[in-house]
Amino acid sequence: MSAVPGACCAVCGRELTKDEIAVTRKLINRGAKRFCCIDCLADYFEVRPDDIRERIAYFRSAGCVLFDE
Repeated sequence: MSAVPGACCAVCGRELTKDEIAVTRKLINRGAKRFCCIDCLADYFEVRPDDIRERIAYFRSAGCVLFDE
């Protein structure tokens, strides 16, 4: 997935994808204004980055409107 222009991780500064913005909103706060990349979210929740990716796939398959295809 391509990066969203102007959107950067609040922790490490890396450019973000739409999925990273969506998963931050889903896991942290639906009204979030600052977002985290998958690696920084994984550190925050003390899980593997692949666990976050699995959650993204699950939310998408469940029809969550934050995760458009």
